[in-house]
Amino acid sequence: MPEESTPSQPSQPAGLGDAAAGAASKSPPGPLSGLRVLELASILAGPLTGQFLAELGAEVIKVENPATGGDPTRGWWLRGEDHAAEVSAYFSCANWGKQSLALDLASPAGLAVIDALVARSDIVLQSFKPGDDRKLGLDAERLLTLNPKLIVGRISAYGSADARPGFDAIIQAESGFTFLNGTPDGPPVKMPVALVDLLAAHQLKEAILLALLAQARGDATGRVLDVSLLDAAIASLANQASNYLVAGQVPQRMGSEHPNIVPYGAVFRLSDGAELVLAVGTDRQWLALATTLGLEALGADPRFVTNQGRVQHRAELGAALDTAFAVLDRATADKLLRASRVPFGFVNDMREVFAQPQAEPLLLEGGGLQGVRSFVAQGLFRALPLLPPPAFNADGAAVLRRVLGYDDERLTALRTAGVWPG
Repeated sequence: MPEESTPSQPSQPAGLGDAAAGAASKSPPGPLSGLRVLELASILAGPLTGQFLAELGAEVIKVENPATGGDPTRGWWLRGEDHAAEVSAYFSCANWGKQSLALDLASPAGLAVIDALVARSDIVLQSFKPGDDRKLGLDAERLLTLNPKLIVGRISAYGSADARPGFDAIIQAESGFTFLNGTPDGPPVKMPVALVDLLAAHQLKEAILLALLAQARGDATGRVLDVSLLDAAIASLANQASNYLVAGQVPQRMGSEHPNIVPYGAVFRLSDGAELVLAVGTDRQWLALATTLGLEALGADPRFVTNQGRVQHRAELGAALDTAFAVLDRATADKLLRASRVPFGFVNDMREVFAQPQAEPLLLEGGGLQGVRSFVAQGLFRALPLLPPPAFNADGAAVLRRVLGYDDERLTALRTAGVWPG
């Protein structure tokens, strides 16, 4: 077995070493500074979890497959996007603040490198199909023998009992989201973002933070945290689930309408083509809306005085509101509804979304790219600067030298063996 396949012993406990390389190491500390994350995950849910941890200050090493050119999303280009770019627009949505290391995980020498990194890491993220981790020797049970304090966060499509490959679009369909999304007379429609991946990432983030809290309180036990896309989706059905489980009704497609509240979610077209959405959740707000629009008689109509009545007579109410809003332009509607404190908003495209002042603090910039932070809670700490998404294997040599202490001879041996592309 080549020399590089034998992992050297850790020179220090996991999580107490270098925080990050280059500019990242000069950043102000965050709540997770000093922790090292090994990301053995691709596409979206796992990488989003990794970026979240990076935003909190953790060092995140993204391990990518040299045989495939790395994370598949590196090649998920838009039409008209530069196909020579190693950092596609899609890849850049979930990979800020990371270092990229290309490594052949299927080789014994590559596995030995991973073993050495695992021994020096605090968290490992995985998104293998059930069983593939064991084939590679990367199952959580084995990893915990290398590092008993390790937190292993695993994302799968359906859980350990079902090895089917599953992507967000499929899980949206199987969890009921696609059935519910769309207009009553139209086909079922997938959400325009990978909603289930986002939900699963949030679930895994919470589990990891709870595991870190347990460790901070003295429980140094390693943990294996499993989140499936299907579980995350079903857990997020909220009132649509309870409408079925409690009220016995199978929810149907309603466009933007809300099954329990009226007028809530309905879209109204204004005289200048702008589109407006209402979120009237109380009877007081309904009365304020009716008064603002000069529809006092409608506000006092017994059919519409209570939300229960408005739900029963949503079609008649919607038609009256359509007529009232059709004569207002955006500026007038904005002024009137703000003054009456009626909850509303306009339907924005991406250009309009990022023109809002609230969007500016969420922007990430670097390397000629822009992105959006995944962690948005204010008041915990000052947002950390992040390195831009890495080019494929951009940090391989630096990681192997800094974290594992490899010298030129060992790097050459890895390159010669085809384990690391250099």
